[in-house]
Amino acid sequence: MEHNRHEESALFDAVDGRATLAGSNRMEILLFSLGTGEHFGINVFKVREVSRTPFITRTPNMPPGVEGLISLRGNVIPVLSLGVILGLTPAGAPLGEAMMVTEYSKRTLGFLVDSVDRIVRVDWERVRAPENVSTGTQGFITAITELDDGRLVSILDVESILADTFGEAVVGDIAPIGHGHEVNVFFVDDSMVARRKITEVLDRLGVRHKHATNGMEAWKRLDSLAAHAENTGRRLIDEIDLIMLDAEMPEMDGYVLTRRIKSDARFAGIPVVMHSSLSSEANRAMGTRVGVDAYVAKFDAEVLADTIRPILQRARRTS
Repeated sequence: MEHNRHEESALFDAVDGRATLAGSNRMEILLFSLGTGEHFGINVFKVREVSRTPFITRTPNMPPGVEGLISLRGNVIPVLSLGVILGLTPAGAPLGEAMMVTEYSKRTLGFLVDSVDRIVRVDWERVRAPENVSTGTQGFITAITELDDGRLVSILDVESILADTFGEAVVGDIAPIGHGHEVNVFFVDDSMVARRKITEVLDRLGVRHKHATNGMEAWKRLDSLAAHAENTGRRLIDEIDLIMLDAEMPEMDGYVLTRRIKSDARFAGIPVVMHSSLSSEANRAMGTRVGVDAYVAKFDAEVLADTIRPILQRARRTS
């Protein structure tokens, strides 16, 4: 583990430099084990570092699966036992030997795992929505992929883990948009929790909306809507005022989807907002390169509403 730790540190030091990888519809996942024989993965962009399990300060009244707190370079962060969270390890069982420090949706957490394997590169096209996964992990797995050696890897839905452990973000008072019933938003996100919270924000704004659950499904539906508008002599911009998408999604990531939308004349004038838990500057820069009109880090309901409100108001005035 000690030898691997130096290699892993060097890999994670260069994570921001990997942003261009997302634009090629590929991603890198960190493989790890929970000691059950199953194989799990997490998007490297969400992982800051890997280390041996440190001393953890036990604290009372923590949610199930939260083992305690650690101090990491001056910041106090909670540490979760992934095996307990996923229902694969009984509470009170020995802690895993490794800790992954993750950063997403403006939160930093430590995830305890049995062991960390390696980083592998996979095509988003080979990443599928989960179907027959074990009951305990079903709500926390966002996708399944098959490695070259035939192993199946379950990719974590970190948004669901965060929401289940600490509760979902509260959507506060959001004023509706004038004539919101005339506004149409199309959004896509592979996380069930994210879709639920986005829907809540859009409902508060009073706008109509449709959604898809992965990048390829979104493209097929958008392509179908564009073809129908063309065949009936209408402009698609009169039927869709905004497209909002996630960065990392099965089958087609948000960067590739944005590039397709922006290079297709049928979508001319329709703004694209990227709403992602990958909040690093490198990911924002990649979004800018493919043409997104705005980039919003998950999940702050008020910031999301404040970002899309003027875009939708402009769309109504110019349509």
